[in-house]
Amino acid sequence: MKAKAILLFLLVTCSATYAESSTDSIFKALHKAIQEKNQYAQQKQDRIAALKRIVFAERSPLKVYAANQNLYEEYRKFKIDSAISFVGRNLKIAQHLKDRELEATAQIQLAELYSSSGQYRESEIAFRQVRKAALSKKIRANYYEAYIQFFEHYATNSHSETYGKQAEIYRDSLLAVLSPTSVEYKIHLVQKNIYNGRLGQAQKELLSLLETMKKRDKDYAMAAYLLAEIYKKHHDLAQQKRYFAIAAITDIKNAIKDNAAIQNLALIYYEAGDIDNAYRYTRSAIEDAIFCNVQFRTLRMSELFSIINTAYSEKEGAQKKELKSYLILITLLSVFLTTAIIYLYRQMKKIFRIKEELDHSARKLFSLNQEIRETNVCLNEINVKLSEANQVKEVYIAQFFDLCSTYIDKLENYRKTLNKKASEKHLDELFKMLRSNTVVNNEAEALYKVFDDVFLKLYPNFINEFNALLIPEEQVTVKAGELLNTELRIFALIRLGITDSVKIAAFLRYSLSTIYNYRTKTRNKAVVSRDDFEKRVIKIGILPVTQ
Repeated sequence: MKAKAILLFLLVTCSATYAESSTDSIFKALHKAIQEKNQYAQQKQDRIAALKRIVFAERSPLKVYAANQNLYEEYRKFKIDSAISFVGRNLKIAQHLKDRELEATAQIQLAELYSSSGQYRESEIAFRQVRKAALSKKIRANYYEAYIQFFEHYATNSHSETYGKQAEIYRDSLLAVLSPTSVEYKIHLVQKNIYNGRLGQAQKELLSLLETMKKRDKDYAMAAYLLAEIYKKHHDLAQQKRYFAIAAITDIKNAIKDNAAIQNLALIYYEAGDIDNAYRYTRSAIEDAIFCNVQFRTLRMSELFSIINTAYSEKEGAQKKELKSYLILITLLSVFLTTAIIYLYRQMKKIFRIKEELDHSARKLFSLNQEIRETNVCLNEINVKLSEANQVKEVYIAQFFDLCSTYIDKLENYRKTLNKKASEKHLDELFKMLRSNTVVNNEAEALYKVFDDVFLKLYPNFINEFNALLIPEEQVTVKAGELLNTELRIFALIRLGITDSVKIAAFLRYSLSTIYNYRTKTRNKAVVSRDDFEKRVIKIGILPVTQ
């Protein structure tokens, strides 16, 4: 029983952590979308420009009507005044053609656009021009939906339940003419269920609907927005914010300026006391509403923006005061730090004078030790590059660290021996040891053996794959007891990313001309292009070598 309780706790904790991480990523995506919303708007402007070219190129009234219709679809949630202009042109074309259905379509579209821009009187006049009885089923659906929008906009400004009820009456009529399989039908059915308090059923339908829709679909934002409204009624703040953010991202990426979701987010964050995010979302929302000329949203956001802007300004003022205090503190600390630096500088000068008094022999030993350490650093850098390039396991890195540590210990012991000889005035023995290359040669040979062993553990097929790049009669063979010969070591270093001949010559203790000769001679024996040979060597162990 105890084990089950622990397992349940872990599952709940992991789920909460995952949900929090997912929500954070959504809001990062929202902030990025807000920053890039001008790019999405420009993409829409480019589509609009292409459609306008089609309008100018067409001569047939019906084709011009269709092109204007496409421009209306692009503009209706982007820039209402432009949408009204193109619908007005279509109305004239329909009247000229005496096509009642096209005329009714234009009048319905005008009525919807007028209500969005706050021109309710003009919207009512446009509705009166439509003969409902003569409408086809498809046009009637547009008629009912436009009336729903009209009463919803009216209800938002008047805060009256009467207009909300009127909208639901027209929603019932709309559902009667829509196909039950259409997304539009499902969304309006969800709205009806929300209005009637059937929240559980509406939530289930929306979650199922979101799984079948693409994130850039125009209805995806609406479905996410309605789901957020349901969570709002459930007082689930985290899910409410999450789905409002998803809806806002979708609208921004589709360049929808009539963006209700981001307005709700602004209000949520203002009520939570998060002024920075409230200001960011409110500013974005009011910019979009003014650009689009969505009158009912502009009025609502103007009031909220005034309040949030005041709070933001007050917070900014408080931050400036706090910053001023920090600047004073930093100034005092800087004065203290400057004094400390001056004191340290004087102490360092004393140390330098003491060091200058050391004898010439000690300085030589120190210089030699420093050179050896620099050599060790170079070896470490080579080891690190090898690790990063091939994601070497820690065991191989440890071998090189152990080698370097042993090498340093030997050098330190050697230095101590020299120091002892110098201190005891055994100058003959000291000079004899300094002139001898035996220690360096022995250590170099030991280093090469370790290098060969580790390299072939990392790339066990290196010799075979290298030979596959050479003509058969020129392939390299190693002597008994050897792992790699000089030629193979040169190209092993190249495989590790060390392509500079100067560095290779220094590592292998050969002259630069010898290294050049080896590389040139080997490239001449290649079965592939001379220019591609070393590139292919670098890929040994990554891609299969083919002739």
